[in-house]
Amino acid sequence: MTKVLITGMNGFVGKALGDELLAKGFNVNGAVRSSVQVDFPDAIKQFVIKDIDSKTDWQKALEGVDVVIHLAARAHIMKDTASDALAEFRRVNVEGTLNLARQAEQAGVRRFIFISSIKVNGETTPLGQPYTEADKPAPVDPYGMSKREAEDALRQLASETAMEVVIIRPPLVYGPGVKANFHSLIHWLDKRVPLPLGALHNQRSLVALDNLIDLIITCIHHPAAANQTFLVGDGEDLSTTEILQRTAAALGKKAWLVPVPMQVIMCGASLLGKRAVAQRLCGSLQVDISKARDLLGWTPPVSIDDALNKTAQHYMKSRKC
Repeated sequence: MTKVLITGMNGFVGKALGDELLAKGFNVNGAVRSSVQVDFPDAIKQFVIKDIDSKTDWQKALEGVDVVIHLAARAHIMKDTASDALAEFRRVNVEGTLNLARQAEQAGVRRFIFISSIKVNGETTPLGQPYTEADKPAPVDPYGMSKREAEDALRQLASETAMEVVIIRPPLVYGPGVKANFHSLIHWLDKRVPLPLGALHNQRSLVALDNLIDLIITCIHHPAAANQTFLVGDGEDLSTTEILQRTAAALGKKAWLVPVPMQVIMCGASLLGKRAVAQRLCGSLQVDISKARDLLGWTPPVSIDDALNKTAQHYMKSRKC
């Protein structure tokens, strides 16, 4: 039985991944920041890791582990109050990741799966020109920069040791229990708040939680995944307007979208100091998943509409509680 350590297991992706691995017969260790945040099945052995940096001791969590799936990270923060944001991201996402990977290699772990970010590629793509794994990385913010540096450090470690490294770069992940901006959009659609996003023709790639988990599990054993980098997505790109319309349909409602030209939105957002938010809503960010299709024979098992329906059902159920 393959034994897996999942870091960040009390997070949005981590808990769902742990449940799926258990269902498939894996032996699961879960590293969490606090043992009181999430109730895990008794079959999952929990390890409380309060901080991740170059000094974290992972020895007990790594005992007997075959594969590490490293989800824990200092995430992208909209209003970062750290005096040196890049240094703080590096402390956790670069130094902390490399420390874990080195200890994993010494413990005999055969494969280290690192969940990175599409932000390593950059923030936007020209319409119809999706990012690929072969593109030169062009991260813009400290989070993306730290993820790129972590990737580079892991590749160097893989070149010097027998431990295999797999890197996965997801775009925005959505699914049951999603938080942050996607949750806010669902809330606004549910309340039928008018949104000035009815005339956008951009294209954005998303990845459903179930599709991301399926690729991660594929990469646990697939021999062709060793020392490779993969972009992941749902295989269908949508405009922001289409995303809102289809999410509203999943809620059983019609989106109230006002057809405001993109240039007007960007101008207004700039005046309000929200240009970065408007860019994410109006700009394009597409990913090409053909490498995973060709090399691993992987295809996204869940459609966007099915994933949105599942997300909406969870939202409506939690709203009633």
